[in-house]
Amino acid sequence: MSLNLSPSQLRHAADLTEKIESLQNELNQLLGSPAASNGAVGKRGKRQISAAGIARIRAAQKARWAKAKADAPAAAKPGKRGPRKMSAAARARIAAAQKARWAKFHASKGGK
Repeated sequence: MSLNLSPSQLRHAADLTEKIESLQNELNQLLGSPAASNGAVGKRGKRQISAAGIARIRAAQKARWAKAKADAPAAAKPGKRGPRKMSAAARARIAAAQKARWAKFHASKGGK
């Protein structure tokens, strides 16, 4: 199809298009189907979900999450380590080493 049309040919094409649309509208009024007036046969509008439908979906999702959480073992939560335990002997070694470091520091300064 060539798009090299003269202005008079373009105007004639526009007139024909308008005439076709007006005849299509008239036919649709006679047949009682105004939805097909713009040639959009088969197009649907945006679907809407009722409030009850949304509530059912929400309840089903909550049930799925509850089941998943019930099936998962409680101790398998990642990143949830309890407080670290240190033996009394380990704490005593650390404290003794720290006291020795401070004693060395103060001895080198000539203070306390």
